Amino acid sequence: MPLGSAFGRLRAGLLGRLQRHGGLTFVLMGLCFLGFGASSLNLVILLRANLELFWEHGWQVVGDGALQQLLELIALSYLALACWIGFKCCEKLLVDRLTSEPKP
Repeated sequence: MPLGSAFGRLRAGLLGRLQRHGGLTFVLMGLCFLGFGASSLNLVILLRANLELFWEHGWQVVGDGALQQLLELIALSYLALACWIGFKCCEKLLVDRLTSEPKP
């Protein structure tokens, strides 16, 4: 089974479930919002400080764990991005649901 078709079926199933259950969508939206907030808290400040450390002291800070910290901050940035995308998808589903014409 190709990976693309499996992903497509999983995506369609998840979107179908979220479209049918507004409460589940709202809960997932809240979890994504909290995840984004928690993962992005002070992220910019820490990333800037880490890059300044590299800029001032060069590659000698790698032994002190600065490279590992930089990679962890980048991974945390992508986690924050994934949470934001999840939030925006849930928001669109809920807005579409709330603003659609009532079915007769």
